[in-house]
Amino acid sequence: MKQKILQAESQDINLDCSLSGYEYELPPGRIAQNPAVPRDSSKLLVVNSPETAKTIPPLHHIFRNLPELLKPGDLLVMNNTKVIPARLYGYTSTSGSVEVLLVEERRHNCWLALVKPGKQFKIGNEIIFTSGEQGNKQTLKATVVESDSETGGRLLQFELPEQVPLLQVLGTFGQIPLPPYITASTAADEQYQTVYAAEEGAIAAPTAGLHFTPELLEKLRSCGINQAFITLHVGIGTFRPVEVKDVTTHAMHEEWIEVPADTVEQIRATQAAGGRIIAVGTTAVRALEGAAQLGDLQPFVGKTNLFIYPGYKWQVVEGLITNFHLPRSSLLMLVSALIGRERLLDLYQEAITSEYRFYSFGDAMLILPEGKSIKL
Repeated sequence: MKQKILQAESQDINLDCSLSGYEYELPPGRIAQNPAVPRDSSKLLVVNSPETAKTIPPLHHIFRNLPELLKPGDLLVMNNTKVIPARLYGYTSTSGSVEVLLVEERRHNCWLALVKPGKQFKIGNEIIFTSGEQGNKQTLKATVVESDSETGGRLLQFELPEQVPLLQVLGTFGQIPLPPYITASTAADEQYQTVYAAEEGAIAAPTAGLHFTPELLEKLRSCGINQAFITLHVGIGTFRPVEVKDVTTHAMHEEWIEVPADTVEQIRATQAAGGRIIAVGTTAVRALEGAAQLGDLQPFVGKTNLFIYPGYKWQVVEGLITNFHLPRSSLLMLVSALIGRERLLDLYQEAITSEYRFYSFGDAMLILPEGKSIKL
């Protein structure tokens, strides 16, 4: 099922719906190159009621304080996707060294990929990937079978036995891909996975979940704060920049989601008991809201291209745990839809002044349900 892009109803159409309204200046030193150790020692900016925003400043906490900031009966909804070794380096007989970023499987062992140098990848070109030392070298081959006009990528058919999926051998040939703004990281691969990652398929981590430790999850449960899971395999739709001046015309790339029946049941039970639904990350938001676009939230497996920006009418999500996002990004627009664009940019300035760390390995923000804007 393909979700329709929702039309904005914002009063402030000049800025809420304009790409230029989502700019801010970030000192380069504020971009986190490594995660906090331990994970739950990151900073946490807590957003309260918009009515008190002018008189009561946001609260500065440490992420491990989360159980004290939520209420018994609240439900955290988390994305259990797992990042795959989607970056591969190989060579061709015509263009020498090449870099490939797998995006999604279109059919058996045929993957959409972003490739460098892209212009030299013509239909029929063969790419060879190798692993291991001389004398014990393994080889993987792929052939360019199609171009993809939407992404500028290529469809690569990998040469493997019918019964062997590419995911089974990716660990031998591929690497976990870090975002391009992380240029000097010493993080281990497992530090770019949530501790509850289970379903392989993402090419980027759902980074709001990186702050949780097993001990913190157990403490939350002991405090009566429950946990449920959805799956959204993070692809280029999540982090691809918005390039159109009128953001209402931006088209999101589809991403695969699963909202299982037991999670829907937990959400309904939580709501019936007066608890609150707190999404962990913007990907959890898109999955839940995407599964509710035909009316009430229902179990759902399929793809969504839901684009959330100011004026969006919320269906499920009441609060949000999220990292700090890039300027002009669809993620910045999604969070603006929850608390208002101007207010969000003010909070970002507060975070910069208070020396928070930004982006994937950075610190976090907790938007409590009472922090959600009434007028959007």
